[in-house]
Amino acid sequence: MRQLSDYELVQATRALRRILDGAMFLPGEECYDIERLSWNLGIDPRPAIVAEAAGPRDIRAAVLVARAHGLPFAVQGTGHGTIVPADGGLLLKTSLLCDVEVNPERCTARVGAGALWSDVIAAAAPFGLAPVSGTASIGVVGYTLGGGVGWLSRRYGFAADSVLRAEVVTADGRSVVASAEENPDLFWALRGGGPGFGVVTELDFRLYPVAEVYAGMALYPIDRAGEVLRRYRDWAATEPDDVTTAVTLLRMPAAPHLPEALRGRRMLAIRALSTTGDGPLQPLLAAAGEPVSGGFGMMSFADTTAITGPPPPPMATLQRFDFLDEAGDGLLDVLLEAELPAVELRHWGGAMGRPGPDAGPAGHRDAPFSVMAVAPYDVAGGRAGAKSTVDALAARLRPFVSGGSFLNFLTDAGCTESAFTPANYRRLAQLKAVWDPDDFFSVGHTVVGARAAALSAVK
Repeated sequence: MRQLSDYELVQATRALRRILDGAMFLPGEECYDIERLSWNLGIDPRPAIVAEAAGPRDIRAAVLVARAHGLPFAVQGTGHGTIVPADGGLLLKTSLLCDVEVNPERCTARVGAGALWSDVIAAAAPFGLAPVSGTASIGVVGYTLGGGVGWLSRRYGFAADSVLRAEVVTADGRSVVASAEENPDLFWALRGGGPGFGVVTELDFRLYPVAEVYAGMALYPIDRAGEVLRRYRDWAATEPDDVTTAVTLLRMPAAPHLPEALRGRRMLAIRALSTTGDGPLQPLLAAAGEPVSGGFGMMSFADTTAITGPPPPPMATLQRFDFLDEAGDGLLDVLLEAELPAVELRHWGGAMGRPGPDAGPAGHRDAPFSVMAVAPYDVAGGRAGAKSTVDALAARLRPFVSGGSFLNFLTDAGCTESAFTPANYRRLAQLKAVWDPDDFFSVGHTVVGARAAALSAVK
């Protein structure tokens, strides 16, 4: 998309200001440098306009103005899913649209575009209900459009599998409903196909009868890591659907608030949640032995932040995620030798691997394991040092990975296709050509439409 002239930007700004109920932030103005940032401070976006939606009408207004004036367009709730800066474009913030309505009789929730999982969890808990949620500080809509894997996913599937209805502003500025009965093709694409098919202004999804769980996080000496990883790999073959687990190798920060026994040390972490008590987890926890810190116990689902701890503050990070066909000894040896702040091995499967006949395109559902590496780089070595370390691990993992990824964890917009099966990607490309033929939604993880792909091939 071409760069707009100063005159064209002024015209676009005036047009939006006339019809926007919410606030606008322009370069040089107070608060612009706060409003433009995403959670990942390694991304430094410079949008021409930051617009804060005060209601669904503002979302439609922003789409129409951006389209009419040729502005790149991006949506941001919490900013956790931002992977490409909306430079020179219109960045629409939805965080004010955070209404949550729970229907306890139907076991459903209806949320606005900016609702957080913490909002939904708090509203559902009094009724003994819970969503297939992610980290409490993450936005519901972006997480769900990317598929959404959480601590109840092995029992109930991806968050996208629980979606019942969505209200959407399309690329041509129309407001439509997507459900099994209305616009079913768009409904299919929204359930894991990413943000490239429209701006969701409202989302309806199922809640589940989960009041109490056995859950937690514990840290163990690193010298137990090899035995525990192998035990985890073998035990996962019989892991019941009621249980979700992940094992992480951590380099603890040398922070003064940590106990001296943890500062700067490499540790093994087990995170787990069971909806049927402690019994299913005992083989894994017995192999790990006595924890150095943390532990497990019965708690309300609303208190399961113990699994992850408090949400991390905005920071600059690099992240890599890959699915594995298996977790053999060679792969585990690579993980044990990795010198990164965090490397996680997670078991998938369960209900995620048994989609219903109408399931959307989310994920590689046959993947048994994944590995994710995270490297903050606001420390010595900076981005170059973090990238070198992550790239070195990626090279060593290459013989073991499947080539597939998961949209929520994928940070390279050039690899979006890897998050889908070939059949699902082909169908998404066909639907992109129907719902967004001009590729208006093109910032971040967006599918290349069939028409755009054909034109590119001709060129």
